[in-house]
Amino acid sequence: MATTGETEFDLAVIGGGPGGYATALYGAAAGLSVAIVERDKVGGTCLHRGCVPAKEFLETASVFRTVSSAGQFGIGDGERPAVDFSVSQARKNTVVDQLHRGLSGLLRGRKVTTLSGTGTLLAGRRVRVVDGEDAGREIAGRHVVLAAGSVPRTLPGLDVDGRLVLTSDEFLELEEVPASVAVVGGGAIGCEIASLLSDLGARVTVVEALDSILAGCDEEVTAVVVRSFRKRGIEVITGAQVKGHTPKTDGTGTVVTLADGRELDVAKVVVSVGRRPRTEGLLSGETGVWLDERGFVVANRFQQTHAQNVWAVGDLVAGAPQLAHVAFAEGVLVVKGVLGETMVPVDYERVPWAIYCHPEVAFAGLTQAQAAQRGIDVVVKKDPFGGNSRARIIGDTDGLVKVVCRRQPDGSGGPILGVHMVGPWVTELLGPGYLAVNWEATADEVAHFIQPHPSLSETFGETVLALTGRGLHVG
Repeated sequence: MATTGETEFDLAVIGGGPGGYATALYGAAAGLSVAIVERDKVGGTCLHRGCVPAKEFLETASVFRTVSSAGQFGIGDGERPAVDFSVSQARKNTVVDQLHRGLSGLLRGRKVTTLSGTGTLLAGRRVRVVDGEDAGREIAGRHVVLAAGSVPRTLPGLDVDGRLVLTSDEFLELEEVPASVAVVGGGAIGCEIASLLSDLGARVTVVEALDSILAGCDEEVTAVVVRSFRKRGIEVITGAQVKGHTPKTDGTGTVVTLADGRELDVAKVVVSVGRRPRTEGLLSGETGVWLDERGFVVANRFQQTHAQNVWAVGDLVAGAPQLAHVAFAEGVLVVKGVLGETMVPVDYERVPWAIYCHPEVAFAGLTQAQAAQRGIDVVVKKDPFGGNSRARIIGDTDGLVKVVCRRQPDGSGGPILGVHMVGPWVTELLGPGYLAVNWEATADEVAHFIQPHPSLSETFGETVLALTGRGLHVG
């Protein structure tokens, strides 16, 4: 509910997800008057139906793996532990609620006005709340930021019913682990869901239309994930189209039919084929904002739309990676633009990516294949976690670090173009690699920095040192 009777603000933000609330918090910290129009709860998909709840379940799977293998450390009696997914569900809700309360309090503390309902942009940078508690209210913004986010895509023949066919939204509300699941879509979200369900005892099949899961990842990184999945009993079917499904008459599940005639008898289907922009109803009248053929908002590299003083951030921006941390950065960029400060656009090609399946995946910059496609002469070094003492100690050795550098005349590595990791805790290890790529640091420069021993981070240090032409454990 609105906290003030104001109608004009420096910033009027439509959408309270990561892009919207980051814009609001950063703008308010700079002394701007800010209003957010949010249809559900501030925090958006990331906090309530995406990043945070999904990672809570992945942590449940991690704890289950740890307890299951505790016998090798001399702990426990060797019995397989049981999982009560409803307890994990309750814990997830507690984590989400705590973060939501913290965010709401932070917005109040920064004196951000929050309007409850769906926001529609009108001509003249006016925003109307069309439903919810503040239905009918209109505000104006000296600048307007579109941050309405995205929703899961679906497929013909797989109508979501919340019982047999789910998207990630419905999956995150489950109270028990299904006995068997077909995950349709082998991208980041699909692989995370497949990984955690398999760890918790479900029989999982991943169906991907492309020739490989985790499209966009380095091929060697993907190969490690595929091997791990198959070793754990996850069936991976690539180059396959789903034709439809037939619910079983006894109500115990459904049979998924592939275009080649194969059938998958499963308890549930999770559709994970990407997300579409939530731009229906976002614009009304002559706003001047352009949408592309898929409904995304068209904005330039500074997040400016075709309408003066109307900006766009987050999942609804055409061509932008649908990542919460990218939306954060775009929100900061917009506020700098509003304030007339120096703007450094977000380089989508160099943003950090983190995928939390087991084994984890993290990367930034060009893959070896992408560099080759551009005709760049590169030198590549890899270091497997199997040779890392900390990885051996914790009992998690699947994976590697791969660094792609522009080749110097002497054959050594010059500027670091890409860092690609798969293995234990790599989502927390990417930081130095991300900085190296974005600072355009050379292998020789980065090799000067000492990594602690024993640590997982040594694997990155060893790989970079090898790129100078003289490595220790890596040739």
